[in-house]
Amino acid sequence: MTAKAPLLVLENVESFLDSHGLGSGPITATRIGDGGGSNFTFLLERGGERFVLRRPPRPPLPPSAHDMVREAGLQNAIRAAGFTRLADIVAVCDDEDVTGVPFYVMRYLDGHVITGSLPPGLESREARFALGMDLVDTLVEIHAARGPSLDSFARPGSYLERQVKRFAQLWEINRTREIHAVDDVGRYLADNVPDPLAPTVVHGDYRLGNMMVSPAEPTKIVAVLDWEMGAIGDPRADVGYLLATYTEPDGSVSALGSSPVTGEPGFPSRAELVERYVELSGRDVQPLAWFEALAMWKAAVFCEAIYGRYVRGELGREDDRAARFELGVPYLAETAAAAIARA
Repeated sequence: MTAKAPLLVLENVESFLDSHGLGSGPITATRIGDGGGSNFTFLLERGGERFVLRRPPRPPLPPSAHDMVREAGLQNAIRAAGFTRLADIVAVCDDEDVTGVPFYVMRYLDGHVITGSLPPGLESREARFALGMDLVDTLVEIHAARGPSLDSFARPGSYLERQVKRFAQLWEINRTREIHAVDDVGRYLADNVPDPLAPTVVHGDYRLGNMMVSPAEPTKIVAVLDWEMGAIGDPRADVGYLLATYTEPDGSVSALGSSPVTGEPGFPSRAELVERYVELSGRDVQPLAWFEALAMWKAAVFCEAIYGRYVRGELGREDDRAARFELGVPYLAETAAAAIARA
């Protein structure tokens, strides 16, 4: 069996940091965040300073996917356009000789990323509700970002049509088996694209698990992470994705299984999230069922890529959780089909 390339070549990363004046001395690197075969994140410690390095999975990668240079540039453009709940990017490397792939480096930001459990300070219903509302408020702020720094990320034509076409192409690349629901949902989405709204910044993977909250005030989001899917497009795509990945208190569980903590008492319902967004943004968000179906369908396509890397043995032993996508991908596709049935 061929040995896998290391995710980091520490002496090369050390030299790269030296060239940017980022700390001094030997590096200690610790992988952080969830596994599963998507992008990798490492905590770098050297000379009493902390940084975070983000890099893509091992090649081969689908065309235009996992573009670290673009992801870093978009975040810098969004910050210049007025949205500041972001990590501070301090260096970008497009030289694959350093560690095999492009990557970028952020300053370490202290906070909690909420996935499987709630941090201290969110014991009360009131605190949980406040965090849910700030999740919406942060999305409204993202969609309000404006400025010339974003111009280079805008593309002519329909964002929604491009999304459907792009993920249909990715399905042909990613698929490891026949899943008829993926094909059926893709055809429906292509045939029923809604009329567009005025374009805004779109995160593309907007859910509580991609937020960092303040340790001192955990009802407040201090940074939005993981901008790989970010673009200029239809803001309803983010609203639909948030709803599709949101587990309601005493209600339906998200098919994606992300951020299950929102099922705890006190968190807002999906209806309350929508009401808050419409009130603050002034936008009509219908037809939401189409956008929820789009979200689940895209998740199925993306998770199939991770599952494919798992079955081909391209993931490390620490990423065995990707095995769950054997059943998870068909379930996501069936959930998307159920959303269409509600439309």
